[in-house]
Amino acid sequence: MKLIHTADWHLGQTFFGYERYREHSVFLDWLCNVVKERNIDLLLIAGDIFDSPNPSAEAQRMFYSFLTRITSENKQLQVIITAGNHDSAARLEAPNSLLGVFNTTVSGVVHYINGEIDYERMIVPLKCGGCCLAVPYLRLNDVPESENYSAGVALLYNELYRRAKEQGYSPVIAMGHLQASGARVSVDDSSEYAIIGGAEGVNAKFADESIVYTALGHLHRMQQAPNRKNVRYSGAPLPMSFAEKDNTQSVTQVIIDGDECDIELVTFDVPVKMTSITGDSIDEIAKAFALLPNGEVNDNSPYLEVNVLVKSVDPTLRQQIEEALEGKSVRLARVVARSAATQYGEQALPMTYDDFKSKDPVEIMLDIYKKKNNGEAMPANLLEKLNEVIKEVRNENIGNQGM
Repeated sequence: MKLIHTADWHLGQTFFGYERYREHSVFLDWLCNVVKERNIDLLLIAGDIFDSPNPSAEAQRMFYSFLTRITSENKQLQVIITAGNHDSAARLEAPNSLLGVFNTTVSGVVHYINGEIDYERMIVPLKCGGCCLAVPYLRLNDVPESENYSAGVALLYNELYRRAKEQGYSPVIAMGHLQASGARVSVDDSSEYAIIGGAEGVNAKFADESIVYTALGHLHRMQQAPNRKNVRYSGAPLPMSFAEKDNTQSVTQVIIDGDECDIELVTFDVPVKMTSITGDSIDEIAKAFALLPNGEVNDNSPYLEVNVLVKSVDPTLRQQIEEALEGKSVRLARVVARSAATQYGEQALPMTYDDFKSKDPVEIMLDIYKKKNNGEAMPANLLEKLNEVIKEVRNENIGNQGM
């Protein structure tokens, strides 16, 4: 069995005001070619197909055009898709009866029968033998009752595996969209922090070690789960933030022979690069701009982040940078103003919107609590309540967006 594992496409993402349809189109064309050239049997897409629960018409067109093309060009191919935390699970799963014609199965929602989890619905038989445990993103109320979320996730996977073996499936592979505790998260990348304050971090041993391969989504850096060689994140095909600009973009090819698997990364050369320039003054930044490519701004122009040290609020800062970039073939995406005020014992500059977006809300509240309580850390029971409230608000917002 030869499979490709990919995840975290985030179709429809707008990057600091710039649409990325062309970049995603290049990736999808490349993926079609990889699947065809390598004669792949199974394509696993482990969540966050879209960047929003309410994706644009163009993002949906790209997705379904891709499925039509890849299944028509590869008659042997089976496709299994699971929902991520950015997806509207019900919307993604809705066309399942039609997608079945294209050998495609979507697992978006945890279904119930008489109040009990419908485990059988997440056990998908494979055309080339064995089965896939197609587990979508699990919210707090999706897992069996247990002492904590991580233990509940493990119970769900163990029950799925028990049933699969009981039915004689071999080999068994699995999918998931979660944050494995100890896995590397991109620094200052709010897009990966659906997990509030670590409350939903899952022990990397959540899946039985006899599962031949587990395809994960959610973290955008290609990596294996801690101490689990066959539990892998494929990573995102495009960097989703400047924090990810040095990541290796790839999909994962897995060849399964019995209970063994051979894993190979298939790297993707992103069509648009990201670059960051840091300096201690506008003059220093302007000198660094001389190394940037000359020409007109177009869809191939790199995205640029400028990080500059300032001593006071300057409403003309971005305008000065834009003027210094005139004639350069780059797209200014983000300007970060670092405050020098604290070095001189003065009041720090106000937090910018970009600064605020990059912060974990729990970290903000922990800092506020410490300042108001003479450096004392927030008690564990209060931290737990805070996590619960923030999680409920975020789930409610996602639900409203998907309506």
